[in-house]
Amino acid sequence: MALGGCGTLCKCILIIFNIIFAALGFACLGLGLALRLSPNTRGLFSIEALNSSAFVTAVVVLIVIGTVLLILVSFGIYGACSEKRCPLQLLSALLAILAVTVIAFGAIAYSSRDQVVQSVEEFYSSIYAMYAATEDPAIGATLTFIHETLSCCGMTGITVLELVKATCPRGFFTKNCPGVIADVFNNHAPVVLGVFVGTGALLVVALICSAILSKQIGQSASSSQYITLIQHTYVPADNQPAQPQLATTCSHHPYLDPVAFTPLTVANIPAAQA
Repeated sequence: MALGGCGTLCKCILIIFNIIFAALGFACLGLGLALRLSPNTRGLFSIEALNSSAFVTAVVVLIVIGTVLLILVSFGIYGACSEKRCPLQLLSALLAILAVTVIAFGAIAYSSRDQVVQSVEEFYSSIYAMYAATEDPAIGATLTFIHETLSCCGMTGITVLELVKATCPRGFFTKNCPGVIADVFNNHAPVVLGVFVGTGALLVVALICSAILSKQIGQSASSSQYITLIQHTYVPADNQPAQPQLATTCSHHPYLDPVAFTPLTVANIPAAQA
């Protein structure tokens, strides 16, 4: 289906966005399922008293985010590649909901950063204690990601003394992670809010591209016409021999009058001049 330059650009942008969303979705879902199904952490989800703990909540959030992103990617890739309006419209609705949710969550995290800091520190303390006791690979991968991202190591910041030094960045001295977490949310709260708002803005860009692409696909489909040739016999008023003719009808505009074409015969083909 022919698209304009803007529609083609929006299609390429949507494909790039969906590739990024797919990578994030697989990462979140894979990490969440690994923490949920790990033999060393599976028992935490069966203890009713721990159902509201920061660790359990974080794992559930990871699984939900990964699932939502992969559903989003399914509609986006199918709609953009096959140029179908229905999946693109569903994608637009999901992007609108997700963008509002991300921006609202960022605003709540900014206004309630003390509670957020406490929950994140509790989550870190939980996975720290579990890895120190079990050395589970899934928990170790989570700790490594946190340590590398925040450039911190454990509860003390002294790598050689840490029980989880295998997951720490290289170096003898680093910062302790609870202090870094509190510093990020307290001293860099506008930056954290900006990350959420920026993510929401990217989702809005994808939403706009999806809407534009859906509109152009609809316009392209409505402008295409298919001509059907129907043969009928035309009887002139002076009783001359009847001649077959072809009439055209437009499938998208059946109310238009048909246009008749007289087929060429040997009698009405002009003789070639010498």
